[in-house]
Amino acid sequence: MVKKILVSQPKPASEKSPYYDIANEFGVELVFRPFIKVEGLSAKEFRQQKISILNHTAIVFTSRHAIDNFFKLAKEMRLTIPEDMKYFCVTEQIALYIQKYVQYRKRKVFFGETGKMIDLLPYMVKHKAEKYLIPMSDVHDDSVKNMLDAKKLQHTECVMYRTVSNDFTEDEIKTFDYDMAVFFSPSGINAYTSNFAQDVLEKVAVATFGPTTAKTARDAGLRLDLEAPSKEFPSMTGALRDFLKRQK
Repeated sequence: MVKKILVSQPKPASEKSPYYDIANEFGVELVFRPFIKVEGLSAKEFRQQKISILNHTAIVFTSRHAIDNFFKLAKEMRLTIPEDMKYFCVTEQIALYIQKYVQYRKRKVFFGETGKMIDLLPYMVKHKAEKYLIPMSDVHDDSVKNMLDAKKLQHTECVMYRTVSNDFTEDEIKTFDYDMAVFFSPSGINAYTSNFAQDVLEKVAVATFGPTTAKTARDAGLRLDLEAPSKEFPSMTGALRDFLKRQK
């Protein structure tokens, strides 16, 4: 019987999160604890890529991490970002986050609707003369590069931050007493398996979101009890609710 669930994500900002509804409805304890964390590159590490930020006229942001680390690096390198720099963001929420660092002006901030790079492309094509810089994580593929190449856009991809394991303390390992652990990325699974012994892992049910995360869990020999998304349950919370309902 699942009574205590470890969710490998930060605690939801809103009390209206469906996770809290699940906790109340099924009387389970949910503990939010990220297994991975984002760490920015130092100016010295960034310079090794031999990329000049100021040689670009537009920045493409795919996440808040990208924004935070771009402006942190610019400050560390004592760069003054030009007033006419343009920003292209995959969602409006990410675009609004830029206000934390620069004055928000609609004429220089553009955003997509879905969070997918392909939906931001039409805006970028309208500004074909720009030289685009795309800050990325150390874990990425060539999909963005290939998309922009296909549209003959001038662009440079650069690594500005990395994903690292958010290791457990000795006390957390000793008192680990969860019935289920929920994962959203392969790196989360890798961090989990590197922290705990096999006999501990065998006792814990595992829920995963996304096919790559599920495959990583299987390859690691974990007990995979729940996979999302599915046609019936597109969200992890929906799938988790159904799982707990069937347990009763």
